[in-house]
Amino acid sequence: MNDAIKIRILQGDLIIHDVRSVQFSPRYRGLPDIADKKCIDNCRICADVCPTKAIHINPLKIDLSLCVFCPLCEESCPEEIIHFTDNYHIAASTRKQLLVTRKTKKVTPEKASEKIRNYFGRSLKLRQVSAGGCNGCELELIALSNVNFDLGRYGIEFVASPRHADGIVITGPITKNMAGATEMCYEAVPKPRLVILVGACAISGGIFQNSKQIDRKFLKENKIDLYIPGCPPNPLTFINALLDWLDR
Repeated sequence: MNDAIKIRILQGDLIIHDVRSVQFSPRYRGLPDIADKKCIDNCRICADVCPTKAIHINPLKIDLSLCVFCPLCEESCPEEIIHFTDNYHIAASTRKQLLVTRKTKKVTPEKASEKIRNYFGRSLKLRQVSAGGCNGCELELIALSNVNFDLGRYGIEFVASPRHADGIVITGPITKNMAGATEMCYEAVPKPRLVILVGACAISGGIFQNSKQIDRKFLKENKIDLYIPGCPPNPLTFINALLDWLDR
């Protein structure tokens, strides 16, 4: 027992007490910043190297719904115009908000309606649906329940059954094999119910956007409440997205 206590003391305080202002290492890639500098005439290097075609030219924009946060655009830009910051607050309530321009300094979701906040402001139960993902986003969501992030302290928890849930969290591009299961899971959630998309694959299809093996009809037929981009998103991005959206 004494040895166990000593080890625990050596581990220190593992809990992230302030999820709003965590300082990441310089290697972390969060919200991209586009410098107020002119691009070289007819330069398309950043757009051409982007694996998901997330970069638009004239004017220069980065679509976070497609971005996989690889460093290729930053590394290839001859004018060093694109730079990934350590800002992990990048969730939005519409896809349009995920378009980063030279004027974008922050991305934050609009507050949920008063009805939604009254329903779920203090207690929110979610059912996660892995709809053909690589398990990257899924692993980050699992981490939300550990001692570091402790999502449950905010009254937000993942549950095993959609009948016990208030909404679903979708990861992955929604493959044809998972399209029916996603719909069934959503229909099993009591109304009012939420839909949250986590990761580039769920929001836009990501690197699988042109695959013939995905079926994204569900997203066209149902309202999406929250978009949480990343590949995968940091657990703190998920926590802050919900806290901002629920006005906590």
